[in-house]
Amino acid sequence: MGGQPGFFDVEDRLKRLSDLGDQLEAFSAAVDFETFRPALNAALAYSDGAKGGRPPLDPVMMFKLLVIQAANGLSDERAEYLINDRLSFMRFLELGLGDRVPDARTIWLFRERLTRAVLDGKPAIEVLFARFDETLRAAGYIAMSGQIVDATLVAAPRQRNTSAEKAEIKAGRIPAEWQSRPAKLRHKDRDARWTVKFNKVKPALDGTVPAVDLAIPVFGYQSHLGIDRRFGFIRTWKATDAAAYEGQMLREGLLDKTNTAGAVWADTAYRSKANERFMAENGFVSRVHRKKPPRRPMPVRTARANARKAKVRAGIEHVFAEQKSRMGLFIRTVGLARARTKIGLANLIYNVKRLVFLEREAGMVAA
Repeated sequence: MGGQPGFFDVEDRLKRLSDLGDQLEAFSAAVDFETFRPALNAALAYSDGAKGGRPPLDPVMMFKLLVIQAANGLSDERAEYLINDRLSFMRFLELGLGDRVPDARTIWLFRERLTRAVLDGKPAIEVLFARFDETLRAAGYIAMSGQIVDATLVAAPRQRNTSAEKAEIKAGRIPAEWQSRPAKLRHKDRDARWTVKFNKVKPALDGTVPAVDLAIPVFGYQSHLGIDRRFGFIRTWKATDAAAYEGQMLREGLLDKTNTAGAVWADTAYRSKANERFMAENGFVSRVHRKKPPRRPMPVRTARANARKAKVRAGIEHVFAEQKSRMGLFIRTVGLARARTKIGLANLIYNVKRLVFLEREAGMVAA
């Protein structure tokens, strides 16, 4: 058995992690997290310590901890354990072996404070996202070549409510039984909603295709995104309950007016007279899929046009796949405000990962 590990043993292990491709080290190299400090300080409004008490943990370090969580789909308890366990996590947070590691309760409190914070009339997470977008634009990654918009459902734990309770919630009221049981009320998500997701049925072995689609009930929230076609960064986003009509979000801030091109790609959910009129009046060019005529076959010309649009629109599906598959995006919290913070963090981190990828590709080309 070896003796006690020394300083150089730790350094050698960290160097080995770097050689193997530490994702968090790439994050630190690509992003100056200090740019978030002014907004974090304003949002969190910690006291100056004049009255004594334990000093708060560094807000930038805590924000980087949320980055670790969102990038790896970790709960608060799991994040606490892995920060203590992994040298790569400690290096990213700039913590030494003898430094205090935030516990699960501290992580939860920090995220709650960030969720409740409002800056210039906006949720703090939206301000932090916008701050990073400014950094991207300053580095030359401006929104170009038009934009692609779409939405995806983000699942949340299902609520076991009675029909009467569901009716009360939809009416904007709190069921009487819950009001007398605060502990139960805290665990009831009154913002999430049920919706039905339709999937195409795969052809049978003999090649026949069933006439009906699969209808899958989903409970949770909806993430609405807009990416620029040139670089693939998320430029605009919204979070709503799962039952919200996604097409309406096109007129509620989902389009980026700073994009250098006016083309907008989207699926048939965004095809409406109101949306077409809105885009025409605001200088956008519709590349939205056209719907199949009722009780008639799709015209060949329209089908071909939709196929061309689909090749461009598919770019946004890679964003959703990254967030759901690799980042494990799932709403474990209660309420729309917390879901917005969760989705906003996932969007910000996707942009960080996209920046790392583009910078790496640019370096390879230069080499």
